[in-house]
Amino acid sequence: MAFRGLLQGARSLHRAPQLQGSPYLLGNSRSYSRVISSGCIFSLSHEDQNAPLLPRGSAMTLHSTKTTALSIYVNSVRSLATQVKPSAQARQRGAQISMFSPGFVYEPYAPREPIPFWKRWFTRSGWRRTKDDVILELKSAYAIAKLRRTGYTKQQFYLEAIDLYKKINFLVAHGDKKSLRKLVTEKMYSTLKNDIKQRTSMWSTVYWDMVEPAVKIRTLRARLIGVDKNDVNKVFVQLTLEFLTKQRFEAYDSNGKVVAGDKNKEILVRDIWVFEKSLFHTGAHWRLCGKIML
Repeated sequence: MAFRGLLQGARSLHRAPQLQGSPYLLGNSRSYSRVISSGCIFSLSHEDQNAPLLPRGSAMTLHSTKTTALSIYVNSVRSLATQVKPSAQARQRGAQISMFSPGFVYEPYAPREPIPFWKRWFTRSGWRRTKDDVILELKSAYAIAKLRRTGYTKQQFYLEAIDLYKKINFLVAHGDKKSLRKLVTEKMYSTLKNDIKQRTSMWSTVYWDMVEPAVKIRTLRARLIGVDKNDVNKVFVQLTLEFLTKQRFEAYDSNGKVVAGDKNKEILVRDIWVFEKSLFHTGAHWRLCGKIML
């Protein structure tokens, strides 16, 4: 949440959910081959600055790396084909899956440590690292490609994401749990309720505002989560975004006295949020499902 960047002492304002699960990835070798051949593995829509840079004359090396990564990735798809278990309510409805969120962040984003050029291309450990980087990029490229079939555009999504970012921060600052429920997943709602409870125990009221436009928004990761291994269309997509914004914050006690922050000062805040959307529920919309603290 934005308050952590504004006030380091207020640890309790937000926590990245510690979530686990057993998702499976979707697709077949033909689908992934199309992604590779189209060059989507280094798509600008992903904007991962840690992707390996390729020197001129390394086309054969890249092709070999892609082919190896593809084989390993497809095998991992088969080995991870474990269905996310639906709730008891969903099981009572028979074959119809009525899950509205898997309840965890799949493969949470973490920055990749840079390695020297010589080590990447001339050592075994560097080759393994390059293979892992390619697989990570391939997963994101495939998820974005599948999302685009539903009408997704990066520009439109960023507008929706920054709007959600402002609304959720504002609602948490004002303790509006009723309105907050519609914008976040069930698991995230429970986390934010605890944040609000702890915040109100420290401060009576809070002023929060974001200076527009945002300094920077970029996509860090994209992932698909399947809920039915027999139907590849029953998936959730999760997009991890980095927000760099200028914000103003001020907290008051029960007497209206300022006890933290200064609303006249702008502070640069970096947040990493994970948004989730069902691709098989009619009328599904983006919701916050997690926050990542680095």
